[in-house]
Amino acid sequence: MNKKEPIVAFWMIFPAIFVISVIAFFPLFKTFYDSFFDFGLNPMFKREFVGFGNYIKLFNDSRFWAAFKTTIIFTVVSVLLETVLGLLIALVVHQNFKFRGLVRAAMLIPWAIPTAISSQMWRWMFNDQFGIISKLYEALGIIKPGTPILGRPGLALWAIIQVDVWKTTPFMALLILAGLQLIPEQLYEAAKIDGANMVQRFFKITLPQIMQTIGIALIFRTLDALRVFDVVYVMTRGSVGTETLSVYNRSLLMDRAFTGRWFGYGSSLSVVIFLLISIFAIIYIKSLKLQID
Repeated sequence: MNKKEPIVAFWMIFPAIFVISVIAFFPLFKTFYDSFFDFGLNPMFKREFVGFGNYIKLFNDSRFWAAFKTTIIFTVVSVLLETVLGLLIALVVHQNFKFRGLVRAAMLIPWAIPTAISSQMWRWMFNDQFGIISKLYEALGIIKPGTPILGRPGLALWAIIQVDVWKTTPFMALLILAGLQLIPEQLYEAAKIDGANMVQRFFKITLPQIMQTIGIALIFRTLDALRVFDVVYVMTRGSVGTETLSVYNRSLLMDRAFTGRWFGYGSSLSVVIFLLISIFAIIYIKSLKLQID
């Protein structure tokens, strides 16, 4: 029976392996393969092997580097703010207080709203004529009356970051809260007996205990931020300096795939996005010394 167990186990997980291979690994391999060819989806464009030509062309593309810069700025700023705010919120809702369950449920509302809907909602609120956020910023003296926030380079990107932070901070808070609930109360009781104050307990007990959780949350959030598309596309269509790599890729693979030989070029951009995400994940795992079992 012991000799048959590995064989039985293999055939039990084989359906899952097969499905994952079909829906994940095959498209990934096909994207890598297509990136070495120059072609379009229109039958009149014949497929031609160009080797690394698409990658050379991509790295000489000023629009690619502009989108790359925007993606990195968006990722670093949004993930940093979401992590800090998520940690603060998690620490608050982890305490015992009245209606704690209701507060935890309400906290998840921004995250539960579909991104396309929340982005359109914020787009209206940023409108320079009737948007409530625009009127608030005018009253505070942050912008001049009538300033089109989503039509100004710089302002538009920060508005998108603001929307992403509002929506995704609850996700970070939820993951960090799960880590906080795993910390034994005995550690805090022993620290109190030893005379440790609140700040000392946070840096000596809380933070070290949840570093694994924060690391995993950072990986999930960073991978998502690097391929951001929906909030940018709904709010600005990638105009006024807000075009990210995914929005640019959409333009290549959807808008121009039938009108030119752009599909192979778009595939090379998809490969670059995949490699960029992989590099960030490896850096997080190595720097935070995450244990992936």
